[in-house]
Amino acid sequence: MEYLKKAAPQPAAATREIRDTVSEIVGAVERGGLDAVRRYSERFDGWSPPSFRLSDAEIRAGVAAVPEEVARAIDFSLEQVRTFARRQRQTLTDFEAETLPGVFIGQKQIPVNAVGAYIPGGRYPITAAPAMTVGVPKAAGVPRVVACAPVQRGTRGINPAQLYGIVQSGADEIYTIGGAQAMAAMAFGLDGAPPLAAVDMIVGAGNAYVAEAKRQLFGVVGIDLLAGPTEILILADDSADPEVVAADLLAQAEHGVTSQSVLVTTSRALGEAVLAEAGRQLAALPTADAAGPSWRDLGEVILVQDDEEMARVSDEIASEHLEVQTRDPAWYLARLTNYGSLFLGHNATVAYGDKGIGTNHVLPTGRAARYTGGLWVGKFIKTVTYQRVEAAANATVAPPFVTMADHEGMTGHADSMRLRLRPT
Repeated sequence: MEYLKKAAPQPAAATREIRDTVSEIVGAVERGGLDAVRRYSERFDGWSPPSFRLSDAEIRAGVAAVPEEVARAIDFSLEQVRTFARRQRQTLTDFEAETLPGVFIGQKQIPVNAVGAYIPGGRYPITAAPAMTVGVPKAAGVPRVVACAPVQRGTRGINPAQLYGIVQSGADEIYTIGGAQAMAAMAFGLDGAPPLAAVDMIVGAGNAYVAEAKRQLFGVVGIDLLAGPTEILILADDSADPEVVAADLLAQAEHGVTSQSVLVTTSRALGEAVLAEAGRQLAALPTADAAGPSWRDLGEVILVQDDEEMARVSDEIASEHLEVQTRDPAWYLARLTNYGSLFLGHNATVAYGDKGIGTNHVLPTGRAARYTGGLWVGKFIKTVTYQRVEAAANATVAPPFVTMADHEGMTGHADSMRLRLRPT
């Protein structure tokens, strides 16, 4: 394995300053509720409305400001995401089976009762985000979805296109709260008029402070996953187009200066061509202020010997987004094991996934793809089990379990089971 371009060493993702700041905010919101949220909202966003919850009139005004063409594009994205989520939901089924005579074991699929969805602001108002974190739990059957989004800089409310997506995705309550204080508000709830009742789970992407808040709040509530800065890995052989490969790498690099873009290739000529092409495209890219430093500091081009080594390196990197631009992408589909979402063939770009082709764009980063997939409809559903035992079955199941309990010294367990053996 040879590096044609190698990333510079990077500091730890969560610095002590981030951890301490988030800990202060989370603790303050837990103790002080609405007053603490207002204090941090004024401090970080210059925002202190009479009520953080949007009224019907505010929602109508925001939605009315969305250009028709943008609204139809968001509708298209939402429908693709909903369709895929509903198909995923159909794979999760209830069943009951008689595993021994008179012993019935079953499972039920029960949606979480209340979900808090964070819609990130920051550099770009990501208009597909509501479909992923509001639309998907609604497709799962979650009765109550709360959406929080920061106030748009220079305005007096949520970005209208994001607000439109939140409304169309089916949010039951919408609040203009951003950052770690939004995550804490949803986790602990807020007194007020009207009050914000605590949710059972918080989901959504955000900056380092939002991610750290999710980490600290896990246990108080459930979370989807700890998503950090975006990542893309492209696997390419000499059949790939260097212009397309470079464009796909830079598309993810423009998310921000901490985004990582990596090419692994079996072709030295392609690798060198992509390096040259990336420099050419950056010179004309309006978002080069983010994409340029990202590619300069974190971009990599790795040369490997063959397909087997390329797959092995890919599984070791375990990237959030993985594109396969090779002659035989089906081989990689069968072979690869570690990725957040896979984009197969020269026509499949991560940008499609980001904007809502159907799969969710909230995905594992930082090599977490080794042990988890991304956000999907199943994250919002609890697969719970139950048992029914008929009287006649006690003679079958109690004796071996009583033996086990007696051997362990768990007399109470043994007595509980022996009682089932009494004649009725």
